[in-house]
Amino acid sequence: MRKSIPEVTLNDGTTIPAIGFGTYALNGNVGSNAIKGAIDIGYRLIDTAYNYENEGTVGEAIRRSSIPREQLRITSKLPGRYHEYDKAVTTIQESLYRANLDYYDLYLIHWPNPKQDHYVEAWQALIEAKKWGLIRSIGVCNFLPEHIERLERETGVKPSINQIELHPAFNQEYQHKWHEEQNIKTESWSPLSRASDVLHNDQLAHIAEKHNKTISQVILRWHYQLGAIPIPKSASPERQLENISIFDFSLDEKDMKQIASLSRPDGRINDQDPAVYEEF
Repeated sequence: MRKSIPEVTLNDGTTIPAIGFGTYALNGNVGSNAIKGAIDIGYRLIDTAYNYENEGTVGEAIRRSSIPREQLRITSKLPGRYHEYDKAVTTIQESLYRANLDYYDLYLIHWPNPKQDHYVEAWQALIEAKKWGLIRSIGVCNFLPEHIERLERETGVKPSINQIELHPAFNQEYQHKWHEEQNIKTESWSPLSRASDVLHNDQLAHIAEKHNKTISQVILRWHYQLGAIPIPKSASPERQLENISIFDFSLDEKDMKQIASLSRPDGRINDQDPAVYEEF
């Protein structure tokens, strides 16, 4: 019997779980079984993207699962090459066809691609798709405050979520606080960091030992107490269960400060700065 996962209310009134499941690089039958396993364990927020080339895999996992579709929250993302309005509308439809879904609970613009400067068009397409019932909530990924301010200024609609790189080595303190002020939820991609260093950090190991938890559980609990929504990924049933089992302990203020101290200005995993990075 899974423990209940707290829910978070977005600025449009919809709710999503406080932790989700990432699916990057989970493809085909093996990937579908791993995602189904995560759903069976208790994950209800499943994150994919057009560019992951696994929306169909996620859809198959949903069909294999015994959990009713309405109990799941499925996210996908619009790629950079389809930001122009007409292309964006078609791509949202294609995302649904790939997954064989009637709607996405959350659809995000994957990167702002500021050099192309079509992200406002893309946002307008998401707004319209929500009106048509193809999407329940709309948001962005990797957007800086200046990008979000422009979206609201030119369309009158603010994102519900901004999914950003956030982990102990790069805690995005300013961006996260700005989201809170704007009533935008922060979602954390690569919440455990893809680098192995953080999972062998002595300070984190000490905190984990104190709470009789793993380092991964301490990090994910840190995200939760920050008010961020982590979306860890694992194909291992044991790790999937470990990652979701973070609601039976709390970090104290000293723990939180120690973890915050690990952040570095150069802590991005792949040096993908949204101010200049362009996604294909």
